[in-house]
Amino acid sequence: MAVNYQRLISYVEEIKELNHSSASALVVIKDNEIVLEQYSGYHSNLVSSAPITEASKFNVASARKSYLGLAVAFALYEKKIKSIDDYAVDYFDEYDKALLANTTIRHLVTHSHGIHQKNDGTLFREFNAGKGWAYRGINVLMMTELINRLYGKSYPELLRERVFLPLDLYDTAWYTNPKKELVKVIDNPNKAATYSLGSTNDGSDSNLHTTAREFALWGNLHLNKGFLNGKQIVPKEVIRLATKVQSPNYKDKKTPLNGLFWYVQDTPSHKSEIGERVPKNSYQILGITGPTLLVIPKYNLVVAKMYNKRYNYGGDNYLHYLREFSNIVADTFN
Repeated sequence: MAVNYQRLISYVEEIKELNHSSASALVVIKDNEIVLEQYSGYHSNLVSSAPITEASKFNVASARKSYLGLAVAFALYEKKIKSIDDYAVDYFDEYDKALLANTTIRHLVTHSHGIHQKNDGTLFREFNAGKGWAYRGINVLMMTELINRLYGKSYPELLRERVFLPLDLYDTAWYTNPKKELVKVIDNPNKAATYSLGSTNDGSDSNLHTTAREFALWGNLHLNKGFLNGKQIVPKEVIRLATKVQSPNYKDKKTPLNGLFWYVQDTPSHKSEIGERVPKNSYQILGITGPTLLVIPKYNLVVAKMYNKRYNYGGDNYLHYLREFSNIVADTFN
């Protein structure tokens, strides 16, 4: 039976317009074949900007956490981190031991660590480790520092050697200089979009750019448990560690569940960014500029969506729109 993609395409375009994004891209991989590619709009909100094509590279913002998550999975698999339940104080001499208290690696990679940062950089404890969930940035910085130290190289270098080059992912990189193929990011619809670049390519800045096609292929690597192009590029156990539920057992069952930074569907959660109609064991990652990568193993499916507008649409109700995208994907292939 032929799949009707029109509702999915229309929804992506509708949110693009409502949120004042100048660009969108949509790539669907089903049964290891690209079955849909849809590109729309322009590289910025200026009338002279270039049109979006399959070569356009979007800033994926916080979706870069899925790349860090795979590096963490490598470190666990190779026993550079002995256990996900090791205490953080055993790895972070530079952080206050009393502040870290009973925080574990598991807490750091599932947003259940409870550490927050003031505007002046001072760290404080928001809640006891494992007793809540909050999306903060300090855990990402800490795990980036740790992986880079454990391997003696940046995790982007590690992934480039082990994953990007074997998969021919030449368009996925942390950019520090403007390039014509980079899509600019809109902060304010009434102001010109700007390049979203970093000062370093060591993974600590939010400057990862990739094409919608390579974003989808990143998801497809996970869907296939590391086996692509006739070879096992990443050990199956590394993928399993990254994409299974690793969260502590929360009392509040509305709390989102995570793998190694990925959002993972178990029992649908009201506060999750994955829709309730998405099958169990699916997983998703997204970013504040609009990228979404959804993997649904039950349907042998990967869907990658890109925008270039900072802040997801919907205001205080933004979670509804994030969930609705994945629900529409599920409905399309159910």
